[in-house]
Amino acid sequence: MTVKVIDFSQDAGQTTYRRLADLPDRVVEGDPHHESTLRFTSHDGKLIAGTWTSTPGKWHAFTARDEFCYILTGHVRLVAEDGSAQIFRSGDAFLIPDGFRGFWEVIETTTKHFVIRDHGDD
Repeated sequence: MTVKVIDFSQDAGQTTYRRLADLPDRVVEGDPHHESTLRFTSHDGKLIAGTWTSTPGKWHAFTARDEFCYILTGHVRLVAEDGSAQIFRSGDAFLIPDGFRGFWEVIETTTKHFVIRDHGDD
C-alpha cells in the first residue's frame, strides 16, 4: 500500500454541511452554520484532519478530544468555564487539549485547518 502526503490545497476531500442548532443544547448564541471538508481519517477513525468554516455564533465546546487549529481567515474567541478568554485571528495556531470546558465563539466567519484526536463519544 502506498501512503501519500495529503496536500490540503490539492485534495478536494469530502465536504459536509450542518446547522449547529440541530445538535440539542449546543448553541448559546446565534445560528452558526458549519462547512467541514474532511481530508484525512486514520485507520481507527480516531484522528481526522481537514478544513472547517463557521458563520458567527457561540456554542459549548466539544469535549473528549484534542484539537489543533490554524486560523486561515476570521476571528474567534475561546472562553473557558472560569470566564477567561483567548482571541485568535488569521495566522494564529493553537491547541485545545482534551478536558477543556467552555465555549467557542465565532465573531466573524472563520475558516481553519484542524487536526482532531478523538478520545471518545461526545
